[in-house]
Amino acid sequence: MPSENPDRTSVRVLRRAGSALGRGRSAFVRGWSHPRLRWPKRIAAGTVVLLVVPVLTAGVSLRLQYAGDPAPGTRTRERDAVWLGHAWVDGRKGEAQLAELVQRVRGTGVRDLYVHAGPLEHDGGLSAARYPKARWLVDAVRRELPGVRVQAWLGDVLSTEGETGLDLGEPATRERVVRSARQVLDAGFAGVHFDLEPLHSGDRDYLSLLDAVHAVTRAHRAPLSVAAHQIDPLPSLHSVAGFVAGHPKWWSQSYFGAVARRVDQIAVMSYDTAMPMESLYGGYVARQTRLALEATPRGTDLLMGLPAFHTDDMGHHESAETVAAAVRGARLGLSREDARRERFGVALYVDFAATPGDWAAYRRGWGAPKSD
Repeated sequence: MPSENPDRTSVRVLRRAGSALGRGRSAFVRGWSHPRLRWPKRIAAGTVVLLVVPVLTAGVSLRLQYAGDPAPGTRTRERDAVWLGHAWVDGRKGEAQLAELVQRVRGTGVRDLYVHAGPLEHDGGLSAARYPKARWLVDAVRRELPGVRVQAWLGDVLSTEGETGLDLGEPATRERVVRSARQVLDAGFAGVHFDLEPLHSGDRDYLSLLDAVHAVTRAHRAPLSVAAHQIDPLPSLHSVAGFVAGHPKWWSQSYFGAVARRVDQIAVMSYDTAMPMESLYGGYVARQTRLALEATPRGTDLLMGLPAFHTDDMGHHESAETVAAAVRGARLGLSREDARRERFGVALYVDFAATPGDWAAYRRGWGAPKSD
């Protein structure tokens, strides 16, 4: 006997439920209208509506953002990047691992390697003992991957949400960070890449730091790049998140633009979104791409981060946040906002967690020549 049509089964279940509801409707209405129950239940129903409707609306909107096809030619502009772990400069990796890296990068659009050379001390200083193999790596990449730059990735925890950390409000601390940037350039790195977190939207001390460091990198003819927080998907959402949770995850679009105007590259950390489905995550990346393109001056490289890591927690679901979805979302956002923009790319985070499948998804979705 053939299996029953599931659509027909669903219709029959709904009809039965409707009949049952009709039979009990009078009792239901009488109970709801009881003087002692009326207002609590109305408040409960209103609360459900206030919570559920915006979530459903946002979900539908993100799913629509992920619909359609990217425009022809939205492929690599050969301005992509990869974040690399500290093992590349402290002696744990050698020629064998370098050969594997060269094989993965060669023939793609990767132009920059953000190599972890820190972390910075909480006072802004940096010990040269943290990167004893930097010169070996720089020389090897220059030899094996001509045109690929090795930038020093400098980060630290800021004191914005805790008692300890790097305090950008201290002028002496900012000056030591500037000296640290000059130090890594003198050591042979081709650029400086900052990842300072948690960095709150509107932080003027960070803008002052970028102005000072950019003067140093320009003098060395080197790029200054930063890892950036995501942009408010809704107006002033960072303010609401800061008030409720004490952690304003997002930046305002105007602050994102202020940062982008002070650097040569800005890479959006477009992951850890808590999205439960790949289509919703891809739509979120498409939206973030459009917002970032609107705010980034044409003279600054904009890179969208790709989640090449595989933890699974409240903030990151690896089944949803995939490299393939992020690449497609970035292409869709680029297609809708500025399909011909040249100063645009993607950045894989992070090399020690990336799988062959992540690299394949990058190559297949984005790393091919611009002509489809």
